[in-house]
Amino acid sequence: MTFGLSTAALSSLAVGGATLVSGLAQANTAKSAAETQSQAADAGINETRRQFDKVQELLKPYTDAGAGAIGQQEALLGLSGPEAQQAAISSIEGGAQFQTLAKQGEEAILQNASATGGLRGGDTQSALAEFRPTLLNGLIDQQFNRLGQVGQIGQASAAGVGNAASGAGANIATLLGEAGAAKAGGQLGVAAGISQIPTAITSGLGLYKGLGGEF
Repeated sequence: MTFGLSTAALSSLAVGGATLVSGLAQANTAKSAAETQSQAADAGINETRRQFDKVQELLKPYTDAGAGAIGQQEALLGLSGPEAQQAAISSIEGGAQFQTLAKQGEEAILQNASATGGLRGGDTQSALAEFRPTLLNGLIDQQFNRLGQVGQIGQASAAGVGNAASGAGANIATLLGEAGAAKAGGQLGVAAGISQIPTAITSGLGLYKGLGGEF
């Protein structure tokens, strides 16, 4: 059974065209899917960074307070120099707490001495002389311990920021890998679709010749 040239040509064109359209559609679909996956990964990266920035912002007051507390502890210990140490001690000595307690304590000592008839005794004078230094030393220790508690809060907050940064880094690395895989898969899909074009042409020509067509 023989076919005319027009029939062979139409048949070959139909088969080759269908393969060609299929290949182009596959390439376009692969590219579109890759772009969608890549955009989703980019959105995930942006959201991860936004969440980390939020955590950092929320914990910043605590980390700043912790750093400040450690600096004040260093000053009290003399690690920041004698001038800073003296300034830190003077700040406590000139504070309302020290002044109030010193006044109340000295009045109590004098009242007790007056009640016992030893107002001008050596014990009373010794107690008055020792009271303020002892009180100041106790308040310095108290302040140092309180600063240590604030420092611990700051340390915990800094660790929280570090953990958040580590988690964000891991998530971003995963999303970057997914974006890279999506782009690579899209490129392979496009290449696979385009690779069908020569096959479409060859199949069309083969069918055309097989149906009696001549070149």
